[in-house]
Amino acid sequence: MTQTEQLVELQNGVATTTSLQVAETFGKKHKNVIRDLKNQMDKIRSSDLSHEMFQEDTYEMNGREYPMYRMNKDGFTLLVMSYTDDKSMQFKLRYIKAFNEMEEALKNQPALRLPENNAEMVQVIQNVNKETNRRIDEVEISVDELKDRFGLPASQAKSLEQARKRHIVTLLGGFESNAYQHLSGKTFRQIGGDFKDYFEVPRYDALPLSKFDEGMSYIKAWQLPTNLALQVRDLNLQTELEV
Repeated sequence: MTQTEQLVELQNGVATTTSLQVAETFGKKHKNVIRDLKNQMDKIRSSDLSHEMFQEDTYEMNGREYPMYRMNKDGFTLLVMSYTDDKSMQFKLRYIKAFNEMEEALKNQPALRLPENNAEMVQVIQNVNKETNRRIDEVEISVDELKDRFGLPASQAKSLEQARKRHIVTLLGGFESNAYQHLSGKTFRQIGGDFKDYFEVPRYDALPLSKFDEGMSYIKAWQLPTNLALQVRDLNLQTELEV
């Protein structure tokens, strides 16, 4: 594991980061990062170039979807040009290293279709190792370490979020239940906190790729703590009595 882990991930064969990750790394409010990003987009006269650098996306928190932006190396560079304090400079250097390492790993692959996500990249690297019998990227990073290094691809992180949402809806008695209306936010926070404590990660997409199946099993097996289960029972019982 290195300092540059999880700052950058593959998206459709391109090294990218997100406005959410930039906000977390640079210690800024996400809405302010999006504001800065949109200011830069307004200055780009070519809409095609703007779309190439910045692409709209979403992330899920507490059962709701919020906007974020995904950006390539050029978009990231343009965004953080205005962040000039000493602390930001160190973060810029970490990002530059992460982008360069990802691009170097891609460049060293055979002239085939570029991998579209982290899972495909791991498969390509495994095949190369079998043929060349040498370690990847000249520092002897094993395939298992590489899985842990880049975290989850966006599609698998979203699968975890969706599984969590379905499980919470079931535990609370459905979308229309009294318990879901009053306790969904509290329940999402509870399972999120338990998940992060169990796997020692700051968020779902930081889970090592090698632990994806374990993470999915954890979510499906998770149960309400006793105090929350009693509140759910009382709220849903109250609804039945009113009917």
